[in-house]
Amino acid sequence: MEIKRDDNGKKGRFTAVVNGQGAGLMTYTWAGEHKFIIDHTEVNPEFSGQGVGKALVMAAVEFARESGLKILPLCPYAKSVFEKTPAIGDVLF
Repeated sequence: MEIKRDDNGKKGRFTAVVNGQGAGLMTYTWAGEHKFIIDHTEVNPEFSGQGVGKALVMAAVEFARESGLKILPLCPYAKSVFEKTPAIGDVLF
């Protein structure tokens, strides 16, 4: 699985690609210089149950750690990953 990040300075997204197919998408919005809000996560039905959603959240966590940022997970799925994974609490806003 390959995960790409695109950002226009106000909003951005992480896209998961498996074997050349779009597997999932997670969008975020900047909330200041040091924080972003995960507002939506979706996984294409044919990739359901394969860890795509969690991989997208973990890519955002890695990006936040590398960049010294905090994440506010308003998306219910992303919020549940943060609740179930105490090890990523360091980037939680």
